[in-house]
Amino acid sequence: MKFVAGMVLAAGSSRRLGEAKQGVRLGGETLLERAVRVAVEAGLEPVLVVVSAGLKLEDCVGRVDGFRVLINEGAGEGMASSIRVGVGSVLGAEGVVVMACDQPAVTAAHLRELMSGGEEIVASGYAGRRGVPAYFPARVFGELMELRGDVGARELLREARCVELVGGELDVDTREELERVRELFG
Repeated sequence: MKFVAGMVLAAGSSRRLGEAKQGVRLGGETLLERAVRVAVEAGLEPVLVVVSAGLKLEDCVGRVDGFRVLINEGAGEGMASSIRVGVGSVLGAEGVVVMACDQPAVTAAHLRELMSGGEEIVASGYAGRRGVPAYFPARVFGELMELRGDVGARELLREARCVELVGGELDVDTREELERVRELFG
């Protein structure tokens, strides 16, 4: 049986924010709980959460079921190492939706639209660029496994079909961005 996996990237160090963004509360749930909940609601299975070895996960997810945690021992390298850890765990999947843990505008409906890509890479479009969440079919898993550094899959997304994500540029990297996100999303 074919399946589409979900991969929540949550191994970042949150240096600019000054606290683990994964555990930041927004509208009664943490950013990580919200991302996992949306992925589960979209029907992604399995939902993988890639974290760094130092993250106190109990502070970030407590009330959400339906996900598996993967520890990225090489998180200091950047986003590419987390993508490799996740893709290495979903071999056999039809595809994977890669998402960040700090984009509160993402909805289950948006993820389902991305998943409809079949053999095509499908990116989210916002602020004049393509980014995550994005769907990657199994045919590009080899390329994802070759990624290095902190740029993620930017090159693979350059020519991808785009699904507009209103508010997709809103993420939580700084205190100012956190306050803006809390104003908009509670």
